[in-house]
Amino acid sequence: MKERIPFLDYLRVTACLMVMLVHASENFYGVIYDADATGGLAGNLSMLVNEQNRFWVSFWDGAVSRTAVPLFMITSAFLLVPTTMTMTQFYRRRFMRILPPFVLFLVLYSVLPLLWGGTTTGQALHDLCLLPFNFPMQAGHLWFMYPLISLYLIIPVVSPWLQQASARDERLFIGLFAFTTLTPWLRRFVAPELWGECFWNGFSAFWYVSGYLGYLVLAHYIRVHLDWSRRRRLRVGLACFVVGALFTAWSFWLKGTPGQPIETPMIEWSWEFCTPNVLLATFGMFLLFTCIEQKEAPRWVTSLSKMTFGMYLMHMFFLSPIAAFFIQGRPDEPLLPVWLCIPVIAVLTYLVCALTTKLLSLLPGSKWIVGC
Repeated sequence: MKERIPFLDYLRVTACLMVMLVHASENFYGVIYDADATGGLAGNLSMLVNEQNRFWVSFWDGAVSRTAVPLFMITSAFLLVPTTMTMTQFYRRRFMRILPPFVLFLVLYSVLPLLWGGTTTGQALHDLCLLPFNFPMQAGHLWFMYPLISLYLIIPVVSPWLQQASARDERLFIGLFAFTTLTPWLRRFVAPELWGECFWNGFSAFWYVSGYLGYLVLAHYIRVHLDWSRRRRLRVGLACFVVGALFTAWSFWLKGTPGQPIETPMIEWSWEFCTPNVLLATFGMFLLFTCIEQKEAPRWVTSLSKMTFGMYLMHMFFLSPIAAFFIQGRPDEPLLPVWLCIPVIAVLTYLVCALTTKLLSLLPGSKWIVGC
């Protein structure tokens, strides 16, 4: 067994909570609040009902938690890249760990909502038939698994290059990746098709240096080539996170005029995970976690870290009813003030998921259910 890296355990535990903060926040900017229909996630249209929701969604979702997904990507890459295993060996080891629980929860999200009227028989059958191609309606959060799978597919391909690449080579690639993070903004505000894209070609000039592969190379660069002192990592990390997080929060606040419906991609115009602000905040947050220099994390942190995959998979089963209880169909008047309601929903979901995952982990063959 590989020696554990304490700061990565702390990072997983924190990023998992951040994911739940994101989804708790989404309950406060839907045009029509219906947790049973949407699973607690924002739909295609959004509307903030008041200034309070506008500010606190911007804060909890944008500033505090928007880096959760790329942090998980960097964590995986930090541990796995470069691999010296053959492609077959690597695929067998990684996919046997994540695919059985993933497929199980795809099925569960398709059929279990039938028990409480959260879906129809027709929709459940439709979701089951489409499982080989995409996630079901009730499991929008499982989109993350598909880019994670794509990273696993490419790791054996890029590992030989990373083993011999210089720091300068990697900085060049990271620079190209950083440039491509402008793409979501350019598509929204300049042109929907860029650099050779058209209806017969979906692959632009920068296709192969864009996306989450950039976070993979960034993780390797930090681990192998970034030899900054702890003080410098603290200083630079804090500055990068604060600047990126403030921009992310401001961008949502700017578009989220209360009472005005807006397409969700527009209100979230800078919330995509491969945008300059999220990249900057993610880099900063990761640097801050590298400053944790404990030789060993506390047992409870290590235990939680091992359970985060299962917690992530199941959390929407619990977050939706917990959010519904506190919001009561009125995102303008929840049972608690919005600034408190969002973290309370997230923390309660986190605790319930941790307990459930722990109990499931005691069962024989639990690795096929929750990955631990």
